[in-house]
This record gives sequence, C-alpha cells and structure tokens, in this order.
Amino acid sequence: MRISRASTYALLATVQLSDSPAAPPIPCSQLAQLGDMPERFLLQVLRNLVNEGLLKSTRGVDGGYRLAKPLSQITMLEIVEAIDGPVQPELPQIGGLQPQSQKKLAEVLGDVAGDAKKRLASVTLAQLKPIASTAANGSKPRRSN
Repeated sequence: MRISRASTYALLATVQLSDSPAAPPIPCSQLAQLGDMPERFLLQVLRNLVNEGLLKSTRGVDGGYRLAKPLSQITMLEIVEAIDGPVQPELPQIGGLQPQSQKKLAEVLGDVAGDAKKRLASVTLAQLKPIASTAANGSKPRRSN
C-alpha cells in the first residue's frame, strides 16, 4: 500500500493541531513551516479536510485551522480517504492472464485492501502525537546498536 504525499502532509498537519477546542486556530503558514511542507500545496490539503468535516477553518487575521473533533476520534483511515479517496485494490487488466487467475488475484488484493483499511481505522491521530514530555524537553529516542 502506498500513502500519497498529500495524505502524509494531511496526517502531519492534523497531528500538529491542538486537541483543545478552545485553542486558537493555527494558520496554514505556521503548519507549513512547522512540518517543512510547501504552503500552497498544504492549503489545498487542508481545504479537503475542511470539506470532509475533519477540520474547521476560520478566516481573517486571527484565522487558521483547528480540529473539528478530538484527535482521539479521528483515524488515519479518515485522513487518507479524505485526501486520496477510498482504500481499494486497483488491478489493471493483464493480457494473457487466465480469467480464473485474474479473479483470484483480485480476491487477494481485495483482502489486502480490507486488512489495510482495518489497520488504518484502528490508529487514531492521538496515537501518532508525540508524548508531551519527550517533545517538551527536545530529547530524541536513543538508537540501539
């Protein structure tokens, strides 16, 4: 399975947003800078998330983006499908492949897509957010040799 750059940016931006509904909106420019993402491209990604009801946007000088619901209620599947569309197998017609083989291959890829959907649906954005104590003191996890 492949996750697009747009979905990756969407995941990164949403995790950066505060989980508190009372927090002020964060401008796209700030999200882009924090995540080292191209601002114009990120703006399109954020608009899709607003259209899908995952983010709320506020216009004006103090405007920006905030989560429409808590991180714990947003799954990776929702973000990926909001940006890339439904997770489903794509099998081109292969000349020379027997119809029975083509059908079996389609079944297997359908099962793989189903498993991917279940796994993406089981991970919330809260689980992707760094632990506050590690992020606050700037320490990085140690590598084991």
